[in-house]
Amino acid sequence: MDSIVVSPINKVKQYLSLVKFSHTLFALPFAIIGFVLGVVKMQQPFNVLLFFKMLLCMVFARSAAMAFNRYLDRTYDALNPRTAKREIPAGIIKPTQALLFTIINCLLFICTTWFINILCFYLSFVALFVILFYSYTKRFTALCHFVLGIGLALAPIGAYIAVTGEFKLLPILFSFSVLTWVSGFDIIYALQDESFDKSQQLHSVPAAMGTKSALLLSIIIHVFSAAFVIWAGIEAKEIFNWLYWLGTIIYISLLSYQHLLVKPNDLSKVNIAFATTNGIASVVFALFTILSVFIR
Repeated sequence: MDSIVVSPINKVKQYLSLVKFSHTLFALPFAIIGFVLGVVKMQQPFNVLLFFKMLLCMVFARSAAMAFNRYLDRTYDALNPRTAKREIPAGIIKPTQALLFTIINCLLFICTTWFINILCFYLSFVALFVILFYSYTKRFTALCHFVLGIGLALAPIGAYIAVTGEFKLLPILFSFSVLTWVSGFDIIYALQDESFDKSQQLHSVPAAMGTKSALLLSIIIHVFSAAFVIWAGIEAKEIFNWLYWLGTIIYISLLSYQHLLVKPNDLSKVNIAFATTNGIASVVFALFTILSVFIR
């Protein structure tokens, strides 16, 4: 039987689908916030080349993490009706190809950090460990959602370090906001696989606590995300203006809205809460935050 020839463009689309490239939108706006705060701190012109390097780091790191997750979970994905059509279990991308794609993106990430600054280069290995280690965590701990949160929380502080070469409280507050935001919505997303996780002895908050308690914990975690955003605004009152607080209100409102969409007895709107609502929340919040810096 003749093998099917896939055009280069379709092959690129397959890999973009493999890593859910559109979901880069979650942490990227917070990375841009960190970058802008670094520019303000250093009181220097906006460095387009450095900004491009930061974007590349985001893309390479996230692509490596997602491809490795798909590679490692390929057996479970094949058994789960919700994920059986993903690229690897469906035979669209071979496991070895996904692993090679992971390795290439890891190397590209490390090389890019070398051309940013030495601290970013050293921390790149720590970042890769965290984002790749996440894929193992569901096998032994329900805290896997928080490990994912830590991985994405590296975005704002990493972007800030790319500009300044140092740690500061303000970007760390945004990182904690991302950590709690991502952990909370990942618990909501995991509700879809509660029964499957239990059957396969996989760990998650819904599998450990049940739907109702998992949703309650997600609400509590998102309250902390809101608190960190408010703390950041108070900490940087000399930098931000009323636009920041308008963005904060919208961000918190969207966090709250997703909890109105998902109910213990109705999970039909999980994907809307997970992808659409959170994607809008991060973009709008970042937009208002950045505008508050430059529009005085």
